[in-house]
Amino acid sequence: MTFDFPSRHMIEALRSGIPSRAVGRYFSEARAQIMQQIIHDLDSVRDEGVSTGKVISGKYGEGKTHLLNTVFNLAHANNMVVSLVSLSKETPFDKLYHIYKNVVNNTYLPQRIQPGFMQEIEQLTPNSPLSNELLLHTAKQLETDRLYYLLRSYLNSDDQDERYLLQTDLEGDFVPNLQIKQIYRRIFDERVAFSVNFVKSKHYRDYFAFLSQFFLRSGYAGWVLLFDETELTGRLGKKTRLKAYANMADFLFPPKSFASTYSLFAISSSYAEDVIESKHEFENLKELYDDESARPIRHVLQAILDAEQLAPLTKAEVRDVVLRLVDFHGKAYGWSPPVSIDDMLRSMDKGGHLLRTKIRGAIEYLDQLYQYGEVGQSSVKSLDLGNFDEDEMPVLDEVLDYE
Repeated sequence: MTFDFPSRHMIEALRSGIPSRAVGRYFSEARAQIMQQIIHDLDSVRDEGVSTGKVISGKYGEGKTHLLNTVFNLAHANNMVVSLVSLSKETPFDKLYHIYKNVVNNTYLPQRIQPGFMQEIEQLTPNSPLSNELLLHTAKQLETDRLYYLLRSYLNSDDQDERYLLQTDLEGDFVPNLQIKQIYRRIFDERVAFSVNFVKSKHYRDYFAFLSQFFLRSGYAGWVLLFDETELTGRLGKKTRLKAYANMADFLFPPKSFASTYSLFAISSSYAEDVIESKHEFENLKELYDDESARPIRHVLQAILDAEQLAPLTKAEVRDVVLRLVDFHGKAYGWSPPVSIDDMLRSMDKGGHLLRTKIRGAIEYLDQLYQYGEVGQSSVKSLDLGNFDEDEMPVLDEVLDYE
C-alpha cells in the first residue's frame, strides 16, 4: 500500500478547516468570474505598473481565505512578491506601523515556501546599480529622507551591530531618529538634518513605498498584499475605525510612490449592515472629518458596500470539488474509493449550508468508507449546530461599551 503524502497533507488541511496555500493551488477553478477580474488586475500590475486594490466579501465559511490563497499562488506564478496578513487585536489596521512589521514577517518571494526577503537586502553592496537607484529614490521621492540616511549607513557600515540595528528598522522595529543620525555621522563624518522629522504613525507610507520599489527594481513583477479578517475592523472604536479606513485607502487607492502593488481585502458580507449601517459610519465621518480628509474614507466605505460577494458554488462546481476530494483521498491512503458521487452529495447536503462544513462532511464520508467499508451517521451536522454563525457573534464594542 502506497501513500501520497502531498495528497494526505491536502486532506488533513481540508479536514481541519485550516486554510492552506496547497489547497488553493489545487482547488482554484471555482468562482471563475471574480478570479477573472483579479487576473486582469494582476496583469495590469505586472504589464503596465498599475497599482490598485480590491475588496471581496463573503459569508463565514464560504471560502474567502481559500480565494486569497488561490491569488497567492497565482501571483507567485507571475513572479510577484506576496504578503499575506490576517488582521487581529495585535495588528489592527488603524496602526499601520504594526501592520508593516507583520507584513514584513509574512512576505514570500516567488516560489519560496518560507517567508523572508532580508537576504536580498543583505546582498546589496555600495555603489551597485540597484543600491544607487534606491538611494536616489529614498533621497528625493518619499515624504521624508530618513530611509536615505538609513540605507546609505547600512550599505557602508563595517560594524555588524550597526548593520543589524539598521536592518531591524527595515523590518519594523523602528530605531530612534537620533541613533540613525549618530551612525551616519560616525561613518561619513557629516551632520544629518532630516528634510522632515520622521514620525512612524505619520510616515509609515515611506516604508511600504520603499519595499515596493525594492521588489520591482530587484526584478520581480510586483507586490501583492493580501489582508484577511478585515471585518475585525468593526470591533474597533468609532475614531479608530475611521482611522483604519483612512489607512485602507492607501492600499485600495495607492499613492504614486507605491510601485506595482495590488492589495486585496477579504471582509465579511455582513459588514455593511452590521457596521457601516448600524454604527452610522457616514454620519461619524461628517462629525469627525472635514470634506477633504473624509473623501478617501468615503471611497473606502463605498468600496466595501460595492464589494463583490463570493457566490455559493454551483452544483457543478460542488460536484467537481467532490471528484477531486475522492481522488486526493484515494491517493492519500492508497485505495480506490468505491463511492457513489450522488450519494456523497446527498450526505453533504444534510451536514449544513456552509461550504467548509460540506467539505468536512465529504471527508468524513470517505473516512468511514475507508475504515469500516460503509457509511454511518455523520457527526458533522451535530457539531455544526453547536457553532455560532457570524451574524450571532458578539461585537466587542457592545461588550465593552466603547461608544
